[in-house]
Amino acid sequence: MGQRQFVLFGIVGVIALVVGITVASLNDNLTYYLYPNEAVAQKSDFPDGERFRLAGQVVVGSLSEVDNDLEFRVTDGSQSIDVILLNTPPPLFNEDVPVLLDGYWNGDVFTAEEALIRHDENYDVPDEGNYAES
Repeated sequence: MGQRQFVLFGIVGVIALVVGITVASLNDNLTYYLYPNEAVAQKSDFPDGERFRLAGQVVVGSLSEVDNDLEFRVTDGSQSIDVILLNTPPPLFNEDVPVLLDGYWNGDVFTAEEALIRHDENYDVPDEGNYAES
């Protein structure tokens, strides 16, 4: 009986160790995904420099280029946040499009290092285009 208990406790210990390491590594690599109203409400949970993802819609009339960076506002309809995008925006980036930004707070401005465009999976053939008819 003593040897069986020893093996059983060893197995339980190894399983607990694996679960603990997995949870710890997941927690370190987690990136939070917030809308502007949530990001402002939880600003104290994300001090300057701590990364999270911000999702929203680019506000019409807010897009401008300043020193090779893009400045614009992102909204969820109830709250807006000023954003600076440091890297080249993805194709189709424009005003009034949904975006997912990866970055961090820098004071009251969200500094994004990466932007992704959300779009539906449906493709519509344009009425006019550069294609040859057979």
